Amino acid sequence: MKLSSSFRRRLLLSGLAVLLIGLFFFVMLRVGPLAPIKVTVAQVKEGSIAPELFGIGTVEARRNWMIGPTVAGRVLSVNVDVGETVKAGQLLAEMDPVDIDQRLASLDAAIERAKSAQLATSAQQVDAMAKQELASSNMRRNQDLADRRFISSGALENFAQAKASADAALDIAHANATGATQDLARTKADRAALAQQRANVRLVAPSDGVVSARDAEPGSTVVAGQSVLRMIDPASLWVKLRVDQGRSSGLSQGLKARIVLRSQPQIAQAATVARVELLGDSVTEERIAQLSFDKVPVGLFVGEMAEATIQLPPTPKTLIVPAASIQRQGGSTGVWRMESGKPAFAQVKVGAASLDGQVQVLEGLQVGDEIVVYSEKPLTTGARLQVVDAIVRPAVSSGTAP
Repeated sequence: MKLSSSFRRRLLLSGLAVLLIGLFFFVMLRVGPLAPIKVTVAQVKEGSIAPELFGIGTVEARRNWMIGPTVAGRVLSVNVDVGETVKAGQLLAEMDPVDIDQRLASLDAAIERAKSAQLATSAQQVDAMAKQELASSNMRRNQDLADRRFISSGALENFAQAKASADAALDIAHANATGATQDLARTKADRAALAQQRANVRLVAPSDGVVSARDAEPGSTVVAGQSVLRMIDPASLWVKLRVDQGRSSGLSQGLKARIVLRSQPQIAQAATVARVELLGDSVTEERIAQLSFDKVPVGLFVGEMAEATIQLPPTPKTLIVPAASIQRQGGSTGVWRMESGKPAFAQVKVGAASLDGQVQVLEGLQVGDEIVVYSEKPLTTGARLQVVDAIVRPAVSSGTAP
């Protein structure tokens, strides 16, 4: 029996529809929304990691000086310019002394006058001592005569009064000599203080170094404490480094570090943590450390940016996993552990991390556990998975695809 053409057409259309529906479900199950999620996995290993801290810093001078007057005044001259190398004690600038030289001359004259007064009081002491000795001798001699009743008691009283006057004159001479000595010492002290002020007018280099800034020019007026010149010691350059407070555990003085300067990106300079600042930055949540170069590189300049990596002590042997496998679910930290081919979220307690992408796991896993590292989309408990070697097309996922 032959089939009609219309029946054959309906049969063909029905078969085509069934094929399309089957193809649709095949696509849905293979690459569509119902397809298994592609993931890469790794096994939990046991070992130790060498944590490292990374930060950005700037080159600064450890020893620098702000050179200026101790009193307000006018700048008379500036003898050096920015970039010049100077020696300790070299005259860098000078302030206008105004009347200091005249006051020094006046005090010099006062010192000479005080010396003359001291000589006069010394002579007065000698004269008073001679008169006192004569009066004492006359008193003793006439006391013997009065004891023998050769002279009257009234005559003896005259000699006693003369001795008392001589004693008082000697005391006065001693006091005048002491006062003259004190006046001379006071005048010398005033002169020394003024001489120190005169010396402060001359701004000299406190040490060998390089002039880094020239803050005032001749003729300008500066106040006490304001700098006229600034100096740095080029041999004391170091890097002021900032690191994340959340990863700064273990940061201490003496740790080894590597510094890559912005001007020399191909070279890693050896360095050491010279100091860890007690005060951190609460705004940026960073700790500050100072790194000193083992050998100061040639061409280093203040203000240059640098990247530094600090080597922390190795951790004890423990479980380690890739950092990309660590996820947060509902405020908890954990990983997606494979259980019978299905993902299950396992909470973990993490420790130190290294810059090569390894994290220390303190609790929650065992050696040999299989965990998800990357996934092409967010995971849920019991989701269908397809384990692959690599995820070619990255997408929004629970991890960052390589």
